[in-house]
Amino acid sequence: MFCLVHSWITGSRLVSLPFADHCDPLLDAEGIRIDSPEIAEWMRVECNRQRRQYIELRPLSSDGRTNGLMEPGQSFWFHNLDLTPPLEKIFSGLHKDSMQRRIRHAEREQLSYEAGCSAHLVDDFYRLLVITRRRHRLLPQPRAWFRNLIACMGDNVRIRVARKNRVPIGAMLTLHHRDTVVYKYGCSDERFHNLAAMPFLYWKLIEECKASAAHLLDLGRTDLDNEGLAVFKDRLGAVRRPLGYLRYPSGAVRKGVKASTSPMVRGLFAALPDVVMPWAGRLVYRHMG
Repeated sequence: MFCLVHSWITGSRLVSLPFADHCDPLLDAEGIRIDSPEIAEWMRVECNRQRRQYIELRPLSSDGRTNGLMEPGQSFWFHNLDLTPPLEKIFSGLHKDSMQRRIRHAEREQLSYEAGCSAHLVDDFYRLLVITRRRHRLLPQPRAWFRNLIACMGDNVRIRVARKNRVPIGAMLTLHHRDTVVYKYGCSDERFHNLAAMPFLYWKLIEECKASAAHLLDLGRTDLDNEGLAVFKDRLGAVRRPLGYLRYPSGAVRKGVKASTSPMVRGLFAALPDVVMPWAGRLVYRHMG
């Protein structure tokens, strides 16, 4: 499955799949690999016919081999947590100081908890998302993006919010597909980080995954230079392994500047007023798939 991303900033290309950390190609022929001549010929025809700059594959199952026509693209860590062991064993696999004790601390603080996909949960989540993206000097995704996710996926989208004295202090959004739950977005108010809302929410997520008979918690990708986030996921008991994208044709020109690598752009984002940030995100986000 590929989607067309048409942008004068980042180029016209086919991507599998925009805004997804990974997406293996849907192949209807047994034994066909992504590095096979048949796939390469299809990509060549599509690029020429539609005059696309490149096609990007985001396979989770790639072993890094290419057919000489594709080249390695961006690289990340991918993290997942096996949910098949008993809940007690999963808890014992959490880091004692960073996770176990902080979860117990959040419970002693009597944080309240709510899960669902109602309008008021979307509002609480999005308010915390804007706060978090500003802290990281990044633009927030458009509010419509989350509304559309819920409209398309219904109860398979879940927003979880932790509150202290009715004030939202942490939130996350997950997607459920078959026996896998995908952690997609997390956000928090740093003024309340001492209350451990995020470890508390992660544990609530794990408990509910077990209750729903899910077998795997997909914790997504992490930039290779973001060791802090990678270690945080390690301390949840997740296993990390390399995740590499592939691009066709080899030597395709890469347009655009990734916002996270440009201090000037990130500084500009951080200076925007709160009322402007969602508007700016709506304007820019369509170019980032």
